[in-house]
Amino acid sequence: MKGSILYMAKDKKVESITDMEQDFAQWFTDVCLKAELVDYSGVKGLFIMRPYGYAIWENIQAELDRQFKATGHENVSMPLLIPESLLQKEKDHVEGFAPECAWVTVGGSEELPERLCIRPTSETLFCEHWSHIVHSWRDLPCLYNQWCSVLRWEKTTRPFLRGREFLWQEGHTIHATAEEAVAETRQMLEIYADVCENLLAMPVLRGVKTDKEKFAGAEDTYTIECMMHDHKALQSGTSHYFGDGFARAFGIAFSDKENKLQAPFETSWGMSTRVIGGLIMTHGDNNGLVLPPRVAPIQVIVLPIAQHKPGVADAAQAVVDRLKAAGIRVKGDFSDNSPGWKFAEWEMKGVPLRLELGPRDIEAGVCVAARRDSGEKVTLPLENLEESVKALLEAVQQGLFDKAKRNLDEHTYTAATVEEVKDVIENRGGGFVKTMWCGDEACELKMKELAGVTSRCIPFEQEHLGDTCPVCGRAAKKMIVWGVAY
Repeated sequence: MKGSILYMAKDKKVESITDMEQDFAQWFTDVCLKAELVDYSGVKGLFIMRPYGYAIWENIQAELDRQFKATGHENVSMPLLIPESLLQKEKDHVEGFAPECAWVTVGGSEELPERLCIRPTSETLFCEHWSHIVHSWRDLPCLYNQWCSVLRWEKTTRPFLRGREFLWQEGHTIHATAEEAVAETRQMLEIYADVCENLLAMPVLRGVKTDKEKFAGAEDTYTIECMMHDHKALQSGTSHYFGDGFARAFGIAFSDKENKLQAPFETSWGMSTRVIGGLIMTHGDNNGLVLPPRVAPIQVIVLPIAQHKPGVADAAQAVVDRLKAAGIRVKGDFSDNSPGWKFAEWEMKGVPLRLELGPRDIEAGVCVAARRDSGEKVTLPLENLEESVKALLEAVQQGLFDKAKRNLDEHTYTAATVEEVKDVIENRGGGFVKTMWCGDEACELKMKELAGVTSRCIPFEQEHLGDTCPVCGRAAKKMIVWGVAY
């Protein structure tokens, strides 16, 4: 029997996972390690993504890639290294990333004539490429996406949430008109929102970042914000409209239909393995992972009970084969570990549905199904089992979304004063706080200083909550959402 898990018969609790109520940060790290999602490497901040963790990313990647291609985007691959002179061409951009850059200065045994930056993001590489290939309006738009890793030398690191190297996709597009580029950024943000809500069962808040919080070099940054189980915010996907700033900096120009030389308009957008951290913190519990069926690498685990008895293992294997043939991601656990150990193991790994099949069940033509989200057990006839299992998986998917949506709704507040915002964070368990805002960055900074929150976004769906800014008392221009973020 494996020794990594201690099993308590009463509640199947994985004792090696810290209770989230006791220490949420430690709970998160425990889940990442014990559920075999990641491991530490020999370099601080560079994590090994283990097969189970990578399988989750593959499922996210597959759905994103499907939607990217359905909207006309093509995958490309850019170099890993960026010459310093190239990075310097867009001043705001390089200043935003300068503290996080890692540099290569030696090649083989020779010092390089110019420092090379290990890509923190690839805007400059795409721009250089487009300056070579874009000449006419007929060359536009260019709709590109890249699957890769990037390196940002973060001071503090945590699995998934903040690593120095992480996997992501970065989309980069260039358009003839500003209207096309803005429409692109909004379209891609909606794809991210769809993946979060319909694949990951994570409800999101859509909006635009303040000037202070927007991406370096962008005119506008659009974001989806998710609320975690502990009521903190996680920025889960962003889309940026650059205007023509990058194009002018890199000398990209095209002849329009009137044969006049114009600068094109650019976007970029990205979602990373950080969203797996969000998935864990949205749905997980004290027994470990809780995975929505649509993203779970294993949707159903089949456990033969008293498998040493004649016919039990064969019957369980037959169930596995039937479900697999029906397109369900299923696995049978035929190991010699105890049923209790198996229950704890697969609960910890977040498998949405457990099927138990013992001698009495076989005799009765049924199996017992246990839902990971609610713990509810139901007896299912083996006849038409495929349809019953699919219906249960959809119920688990919807149940997880509904639970996360309740958490979001019940911990979203309105406030008219700084003191009310501070009260939510300090005395009411935290959450999202909606207020009016004058639009002045000084008030944004003051809110952070006095209430300990940052601006999450200016929601697309605006509400009129009052006429004055809670910080300065001047006329309010828009509603804004505040929160404590990862």
